[in-house]
Amino acid sequence: MLAVRKVRRKLRMGTICSPNPSGTKTSSEVCNADWMASLPPHLHNVPLSNLAIPGSHDSFSYWVDEKSPVGPDQTPAIKRLARISLVKKLMKKWSVTQNLTFREQLEAGIRYFDLRVSSKPGDADQEIYFIHGLFGIKVWDGLMEMDSFLTQHPQEVVFLDFNHFYAMDEAHHKRLIFRIQEAFGNKLCSACSVESMTLQALWEKKCQVLVFYHCPFYKQYPFLWPGKKIPAPWANTTSVRKLILFLETTLSERAPRGSFHVSQAILTPRVKTIARGLVGGLKNTLVHRNLPAILDWVKTQKPGAMGVNIITSDFVDLVDFATTVIELNDLLQEDRALAKC
Repeated sequence: MLAVRKVRRKLRMGTICSPNPSGTKTSSEVCNADWMASLPPHLHNVPLSNLAIPGSHDSFSYWVDEKSPVGPDQTPAIKRLARISLVKKLMKKWSVTQNLTFREQLEAGIRYFDLRVSSKPGDADQEIYFIHGLFGIKVWDGLMEMDSFLTQHPQEVVFLDFNHFYAMDEAHHKRLIFRIQEAFGNKLCSACSVESMTLQALWEKKCQVLVFYHCPFYKQYPFLWPGKKIPAPWANTTSVRKLILFLETTLSERAPRGSFHVSQAILTPRVKTIARGLVGGLKNTLVHRNLPAILDWVKTQKPGAMGVNIITSDFVDLVDFATTVIELNDLLQEDRALAKC
């Protein structure tokens, strides 16, 4: 029976999001747009903190503007070097960590978004931008793209994790928070007990957006969750072996209640890594050859109170990342079937 349910769900989730002239189906085109709605009924009342949820690292960095100023997240030395136009072109190769837009990531099944934001020098209207070395799109444009998807898929839920803020004073924060409220309105879920956050509870309230805000301003707004409710330990290594050891260790130390948990299945380049692969960029130098091994680790995991919850990756379209994470939830079905025996 479990096998039949898996086949049926794959048929529902395995549609093509956009036409491909070649007739083949790439990982970025497999449509998991309604995977939460497609979960079996007994998982509708499982806390979201116990489900396996795919996420993206530096989610917005599918496009950065090499003509913009270097971001305030960079050192003074990098800012001086960036006066040379070639330097910015090379920076772009190491700043981009995703190929897919927000909409494409959502259709592929990504439900957690790692967001870093900044004001831009000389921007008179105090607009806020996504940032990773170089400036990306306006936050407002990204939020509206997400809201459009959520309106069309009313049973899907997203986690927006605003975890880095640069060159932002109180006025900038107020503008950003107003933008969040303006974009999502009643879709925003007020902060409360993590264990009460189930799909069924959110569907009944018609809430679809959990916003985490790693700044004291969250205390002033009921729809902002504190950053401590979604820890995301960072391995900071170029070694797959060390990364996997770190992921295993931090999972074993995970608090069983009271918070979500992000496993950052990413490798971080060091200065010498960038120097050796300067022209190749992050994807070709570090990610492409190591992502299959990371995916193999993901396949061995199990969701639950002390298991994986949210798993993030760079370039989520290079392998069947989102689908692999989503299918881990089938193990929760197996547990239920065994309990009946």
